[in-house]
Amino acid sequence: MSEQNKNTHFGFQPVAWNEKEKKVGDVFHSVAKNYDLMNDLMSAGVHRLWKRFTVELSRVRPGQRVLDLAGGSGDLTRLFCKKIGSSGQVVLADINSAMLAVGRDRLLDEGLLDNIRYVQANAQCLPFAEDTFHCITMAFGLRNVTDKDAALRSMFRVCKPGGKLMVLEFSSPTVPGLKPVYDWYSFNILPKVGQLFAKDSTSYQYLAESIRMHPPQDELKQMIEQAGFEDCHYYNLTGGIVALHIAYKY
Repeated sequence: MSEQNKNTHFGFQPVAWNEKEKKVGDVFHSVAKNYDLMNDLMSAGVHRLWKRFTVELSRVRPGQRVLDLAGGSGDLTRLFCKKIGSSGQVVLADINSAMLAVGRDRLLDEGLLDNIRYVQANAQCLPFAEDTFHCITMAFGLRNVTDKDAALRSMFRVCKPGGKLMVLEFSSPTVPGLKPVYDWYSFNILPKVGQLFAKDSTSYQYLAESIRMHPPQDELKQMIEQAGFEDCHYYNLTGGIVALHIAYKY
């Protein structure tokens, strides 16, 4: 079936395959300026701990090259650039120009210049040579990609042999009793917070819906391995609300 005739989902809404990318782009153009504030409000700051955990488990070393894919406002890039030093490089890549501009301006304001490169890129067809990066991270971005399998294959292609993939993403709660509470918060509180602080309830309604449509932990593990990565395992964080998947290219 051609892409023109295929369907996918935008949150809970069925959409044509080739329409999702623009709709997701509109969401992130809308939320870009308030992205960091909203992350802190929605997670009570816990997203910073999830990201620090990811960077610590990356085991990146000075001189290595890191791809921070869907890097947005640059939280992971900031942490990585301190790990890889002046001899290494972090590429902050995002498909959304507004998010990339927010991240670039923020990191430049902090004086982080020498070892960061900024690239507007689509995860499904990354514009990098094969075997380029020692570590590839994608934090809270994979669920927004139209063709997740193509994106994972593209990540595999640009990952160095011996390198690793780290996907940090909202997932399925595993603690008994947590799911109904989390669902109530997501659909009743989250859009109201978005309206109050960002004047945008629709984008945060999409956020809640997109999380529910994203593959759960074991399904995503299988997708990562089907893309070519090996030894995939995951850590459930905050009761499975978020999961960090780690896999390797041998």
